[in-house]
Amino acid sequence: MGKTYERIDANLKTFIEQQAMYFVATAPSAGGHVNVSPKGYAETFAIIDERTVAYLDMNGSGAETIAHLRENGRITFMFCSFERTPKILRLYGSGRTVLPHEPEWNGLAGLFPEGNPSIRAIIVAQIDRIADSCGYGVPFMEVIGPRDMLKDWGARKSPETLAKYRSEKNRVSIDGLPAIDV
Repeated sequence: MGKTYERIDANLKTFIEQQAMYFVATAPSAGGHVNVSPKGYAETFAIIDERTVAYLDMNGSGAETIAHLRENGRITFMFCSFERTPKILRLYGSGRTVLPHEPEWNGLAGLFPEGNPSIRAIIVAQIDRIADSCGYGVPFMEVIGPRDMLKDWGARKSPETLAKYRSEKNRVSIDGLPAIDV
């Protein structure tokens, strides 16, 4: 039977930190496409306090999460254990995007390791519901290791090339909602 929690306590923090990947879900207010994005680089998710989290948003061919957050702020995170103890943890809340030119950037960027050239933004979320469920239907899986292709791709690009890419790929969502102002 699932349980709800008042806050991200030490046990939940440990569970979150042990997961090799997590999922981020957002959706526009009316119509449009629901977006679910897998995330997987180590140390890209930070717990700021008992009800505030942040993660590094990497360059990608779409900007659905950013567009949806601009439009309505709704966000859900899901962590699944693929190892021995079955568990699914969901964090529901309201998110916002922090871009590199904004005053808050430096303080938030300090929560994460340096040196990832593919960082596009930092997503910050205030969590209003924390709930788990059994995870009995989640298969056992073994993590072989990280896939560094996105980091390597970003390392080969100049700041100008990355800005051009974002201008072409990240201005609007697939539903035409505004995403990143370049």
